[in-house]
Amino acid sequence: MFDKQFIAGAIERSSETALDRRRMLTLTGLAGAGAAAAAIAAPGAANAATTTGGVSDATVLNFALNLEYLEAEFYHRAVYGTGLPDSLTTGTGTRGGVYGGRKVNFQSKRIYEYAREIAGDEYHHVQFLRAALGSSAVSRPTISLSTAFKTAAKAAGLGDNFDPYANDTNFLLAAFVFEDVGVTAYKGAAPLITNKTYLEAAAGILAVEAYHAATIRSSLYEIGGAAITAAGAISNARDSLDGTTDLDQGLKDSSGNANIVPTDKYGVAFSRTPGQVLNVVYLNSGAVSKGGFFPAGVHGAVRTSTKES
Repeated sequence: MFDKQFIAGAIERSSETALDRRRMLTLTGLAGAGAAAAAIAAPGAANAATTTGGVSDATVLNFALNLEYLEAEFYHRAVYGTGLPDSLTTGTGTRGGVYGGRKVNFQSKRIYEYAREIAGDEYHHVQFLRAALGSSAVSRPTISLSTAFKTAAKAAGLGDNFDPYANDTNFLLAAFVFEDVGVTAYKGAAPLITNKTYLEAAAGILAVEAYHAATIRSSLYEIGGAAITAAGAISNARDSLDGTTDLDQGLKDSSGNANIVPTDKYGVAFSRTPGQVLNVVYLNSGAVSKGGFFPAGVHGAVRTSTKES
């Protein structure tokens, strides 16, 4: 499975001794993973992982860059009516276009200010990751900001013609689709980053994405009524895509109380694997390499979503 290869490569790059590797295997639940465990212990396993599916820090950061392109293009268009400058969209792989997206006629000054600030953060995330990756940075993939939202909304039972740019509430619901996924994606990737400088930066981006998610969730909760119901439907739709475990959470808990910060019983946010993240953004529960918000797929080595058994 891809996820075992992904974790195995990270363990080999992060462990200086056999004892380190055994400890890491225990912590990640791969101690009895048979061939995967044997591959980690074998001499030269890191090089082998590079050619057979294991990935480097650059691959992890490029995976994140694809998601940041998506968020930055959505927010920038919603706030300013324009996308990222060409200088921030070049790189390896064929640069794709962005379909859909337009300026929202915000009625609430507060929500507009939230959107403007988040747009700036996502813009700078793209800048940072591209600078960290240098010539290895992937270009912007093809992005759908129209059809994909309609497909996602229809799957959530919100009708056939959902327009994320029609009003403040629709904009917040569209943002809700992304923000929770971004938080779980960065948390899931954190243990796989070996360079401490990159890890600290990724932790910083994770914190910002969590601030964004809480802002969006709080705003929808404050609107109340149909907005809370719609957010719950989107949460359920995400859950139907990324596996059989019920992890995603709406804006109210089982007792009907506010649930602004989705956590487990220990107050810890959950993680998504790269494959599960792609399930959500591809809008497909199977193992596919394109679809949804990325009609031609993401760029880089990590491109295929997870087929849950």
